[in-house]
Amino acid sequence: MSGQALGIILVLISAAGFGSGALFVQPLYDAGMEPFEVLFWRFGTAALFGWGFLLLSTRRRLALRSLSRRRVGVLLLLGALYVGNSYAFIASLQVVAISLASIIAYLYPAIVAVMATRLLRRLEGRRAWIALGISFIGIALTIGGIPEGELPPLWGLALAFLNPVIYATWIILQARLAGERPAGAQRTAQVAMPPGDAETAIDAPDPSPAAALMTTATALVYAVLLVGSGGSLAPAAVPAGVWAPLLGLGLVATAIAIQTFYAGVKRVGGARASLISTVEPVYTVALAVVLFGERLTPIQIAGGALVIFAVILAETGRPDTVGADGADPA
Repeated sequence: MSGQALGIILVLISAAGFGSGALFVQPLYDAGMEPFEVLFWRFGTAALFGWGFLLLSTRRRLALRSLSRRRVGVLLLLGALYVGNSYAFIASLQVVAISLASIIAYLYPAIVAVMATRLLRRLEGRRAWIALGISFIGIALTIGGIPEGELPPLWGLALAFLNPVIYATWIILQARLAGERPAGAQRTAQVAMPPGDAETAIDAPDPSPAAALMTTATALVYAVLLVGSGGSLAPAAVPAGVWAPLLGLGLVATAIAIQTFYAGVKRVGGARASLISTVEPVYTVALAVVLFGERLTPIQIAGGALVIFAVILAETGRPDTVGADGADPA
């Protein structure tokens, strides 16, 4: 399997994982949990899984030891940034429907593509830009199809729209960590990654230590916020009967999703990964309809279909500059 094909599969797995997050959150809110409590357990569980997964492998342990202090610091800062993104999305779900919040989140591919023109590789070829436009139109149709009188409170919408802005910034930063630069830019291996194997240690941080460090930082910040808001870190404070969705949120929608996204971006690039990931809102909306009875209008269904078409169009167009093995051409 080529590096490009593997990267696409990894990003799709990540999209399904992230797309499941909102579905896991609904029963937690129904049981009376608050956002800080949900998010502490989400990232605390993901961090424990990440460290366990890392320590099981000699290669992954060596990758962790090879990280410079600067690299560790940058990854911890990424975790801190993810606090803003994750809180905006999860807190908005208190008043915004899962389907609406998930589709608003997918304004981020357009934001990433604009930022990528200066900070990463540009999307190559006319078909990719057309696909990006179609994806944006599909999202706009889905939002515009909300029945009159069903708009959520303004504060919830504000949080929902803040989410893609912060998330796009996070994608750009972690793609820069993977060694992506504008065409013609000089790369210094020491800046991108400490010396080591060119595929994992130079071109990109190994996803295992990166994800473990990031989720640990995020969990610690939420622990402080939870205690500061009068909450408890004790497992006994978690309502009975919600451990299954809570663990699903931490493992499926966080630990696995983050690890596979890091690995996928390394192979296909930040902007292209954003386009592939637009399958996420369709996945989430479909399950929200089935599991929670949320309704879709014909205009919203048409918008979701356009999002899927945009992904297909992008993936049948000219490939971007990432090589078949996932590394930049020499």
